[in-house]
Amino acid sequence: MKKLFSLSATAVIFLIAGLAHGMTADEIVEKSNRAAYYMEKDGSARVAMRITDSRGRERNRNFTILRRDQPGPNPEDDTYCRNQKYYVYFHLPADVNKMVFMVWKHVDREDDRWLYLPALDLVKRIAATEKRTSFVGSDFFYEDVSGRNITDDSHVLEKADPTYYVLMNTPKDKGLVEFSRYRTWIHKTTFLTVKVEYFDKQGEKYREYEALKVDTVQGIPTVTRSRMKDLTAGSETTLTYSQVKYAIGLPETIFTERYLRRPPSQFIR
Repeated sequence: MKKLFSLSATAVIFLIAGLAHGMTADEIVEKSNRAAYYMEKDGSARVAMRITDSRGRERNRNFTILRRDQPGPNPEDDTYCRNQKYYVYFHLPADVNKMVFMVWKHVDREDDRWLYLPALDLVKRIAATEKRTSFVGSDFFYEDVSGRNITDDSHVLEKADPTYYVLMNTPKDKGLVEFSRYRTWIHKTTFLTVKVEYFDKQGEKYREYEALKVDTVQGIPTVTRSRMKDLTAGSETTLTYSQVKYAIGLPETIFTERYLRRPPSQFIR
């Protein structure tokens, strides 16, 4: 596997954590989940999405994603597993302009998801059964955007080489998902997931995720380019992140149905 990382002073804290011995599979997954979704209490990014089908035809989308962690019972608690809220506002192309996808992510129950369709002035609730379906026609699923609840799967450490932890993950309720298992490569220094292979019910690999580029943003190792491939359809989707910011002080009022129709212009320009 191509190595995306080199050690730097900004990653010292992650290196110290990565050198820990005797970590269980669950502990590794917890650290990986935090590194991917819970760095600082909020954040934003502009995202360019390129969807390429099996014939090489491209479609492009551009959106802003906002994320805010919810405080835990103890205001001083910095535990990774707080509830979260996501707000995704689409800029381009014209047919999705002003469309909004919003998620209230819960750690103890199913997430709440909404999709605002401006052409119809319609707010649509996305059922839990739809979270493993295509996100706005791409090879990413709705669940990929805000992350899968780590308690939904059982995790086993298959091996640990000098650079990566390799884990096999199996859904606890196989009837709720289309895959039988998935294998993850987690970088030992940053705990970022850099590769995922999904296997169908027959044991065949059918989807593959890769982190293509990692940059340090405000001292935080951050995936700034990623790709999801649908190996059955022969399509792929690439996400490129820019204007990434952490700890920007997003107000909670943004993440409500009212703002689906009235986007917060100061945060999505």
